[in-house]
Amino acid sequence: MDVTLDNADEVYRYYAAHRQSRLKATAMYGLLAARHRPIVKYEGGARDALSMIVRRREVPLIIAANHVRQTDPFILAAAGFLSPVRTRIGRMRVLAKDELFEDPAQRRKIDDLGGIPVFRQKDHGMRAAASAGKQMMDVCVERMTDGDSIAIFPEGTCNPDDPRLLQKVSSGVGHIAVGARKAGSSPWLVCAGIAYPDVDGRPVVVFSRPIDLTSEVAGTPAQATRLVTGELQRSVTAAFADLAAP
Repeated sequence: MDVTLDNADEVYRYYAAHRQSRLKATAMYGLLAARHRPIVKYEGGARDALSMIVRRREVPLIIAANHVRQTDPFILAAAGFLSPVRTRIGRMRVLAKDELFEDPAQRRKIDDLGGIPVFRQKDHGMRAAASAGKQMMDVCVERMTDGDSIAIFPEGTCNPDDPRLLQKVSSGVGHIAVGARKAGSSPWLVCAGIAYPDVDGRPVVVFSRPIDLTSEVAGTPAQATRLVTGELQRSVTAAFADLAAP
C-alpha cells in the first residue's frame, strides 16, 4: 500500500488497525535517547503529576510539542524514553507528514515508532487535503478510545523565524481532543517545549503539568486549541530560559 493522497481511504483504514511492536518501539526510542541525549526538564510538580497520569492506563495523552527542526520527532521520542511517558511506548502514535512514508525502509521505522501520516494543506492544497485531514482526526480519536496516546506538532510546519514564539496552532489538535472526549475517552494534555542551543550542544525539552481535557476549559475545539497554545507557549518559554541559564 502506497501512502498517497489518492489512496487516503486505504491508508487510514490501515493505520486505524495497525499495531506496533512494543519491543521494537522501545528499542528504537532507547536508541534515539542514546543518540540525541536531550536534557529533560519539568514544570513545577509536572514529573510527579505525569507519573501519576501514565499509571492510569485508561487515560490517553495528547502530547503537543513545538516544531523547530526536522529532528524534532526524534528529540521528542528521546525525551519520552527518558521521562515517565516511557511506559506508554508501544501505545504511542505520532503524526508525521506523508512524505516521510515514501521510502519503504524509512516507513518501516516510522511505523514501528507509531507514525500516522498527515497530508498537509501546505503540500496538497486546502480542498484536496480536507477530507484526508478529517479521516486522520477520526483515526486519532479511534486510537485514543482504544487507549493509545497521540503526539502532535500542532504548528504543522517548522518555525523559520523565531522559535521562541509559537506559530499559529492548527485547530486539528482541538478537534482531536474534543472528538476523543465525545467518543467516551478521557484525554489529558501534556506539552513539550523543545529548544536547541545556537551551537553544538544538547537540546532541552520541558514537559508541562498534565491538564484534564474533559474540563470546561476545553469544551469546544476552539477552547481546546487556545488551551494548547497557551500551555505549549509556556513550555517553550521555559525550555529557552533553561537553555540560557548558566
